[in-house]
Amino acid sequence: MKIDLTGRTALVTGATGELGRVMALTLAGCGADLALHYRSNESKAAELTAAVEALGRRAVAVQADVTKQDSVLGMKKEIADRLGAVDIVVANAVVQYQWTSVLEQAPEDYASQFESCVMQSVYLAKAFIPDMIAKKHGRFIGINTECSMQNFPTQSAYVAGKRGMDGVYRVLAKEVGEHQITVNQVAPGWTISERDRENGTERSEAYESAVPLKRRGTDQEIANVVAFLASGLSSFITGAYIPVSGGNVMPSI
Repeated sequence: MKIDLTGRTALVTGATGELGRVMALTLAGCGADLALHYRSNESKAAELTAAVEALGRRAVAVQADVTKQDSVLGMKKEIADRLGAVDIVVANAVVQYQWTSVLEQAPEDYASQFESCVMQSVYLAKAFIPDMIAKKHGRFIGINTECSMQNFPTQSAYVAGKRGMDGVYRVLAKEVGEHQITVNQVAPGWTISERDRENGTERSEAYESAVPLKRRGTDQEIANVVAFLASGLSSFITGAYIPVSGGNVMPSI
């Protein structure tokens, strides 16, 4: 048994980010062709495109503002023209901002999180799910966060956006399931990325002490779950919020 995405085309938004790069390369390593979305880092997108092509897969870098419907539709057209229909969507992009208390957080930060978590997902669904319905197959995967279950101080804008996103995914899973399209969320914990390895910041005793597995997860461990959900091995899983956090958060029944 192995993850085989041969013949599939995947879109990863925020593909030039720390997690996005690893997810894209992992999907390519499983045989998928890649549409690599970026907002502004064109040079990093070009490097990633070359890395995917070096794995023997087709790849295109596509620029878009995923908080704007017209931009997402333009991205969809460019991908269709260059790669064909998308089988797998990974909604990973999110606006970055400075976290602070509810009383001090700027109102526009809440708006940015709503736009990049909720509306990105809505626009991606409107753009790409109709082709999945036509093929009676599709994988729609959102990157959520363990913070959605933690609700710690200073997380309010991020949590608000991600919890809103969660609602969209749960409803969407019920709406498109009859077409054999699965809709799921991966919720990373505080993850070790390439930046941590370069800066020597992989360890945090305070955080690790609360994690049952007593360590932080890695970007590759997140990407592995995304690849599983993108594959036929996950064909009867939909509507799920799956923490990849070493047990740091545990959804209850």
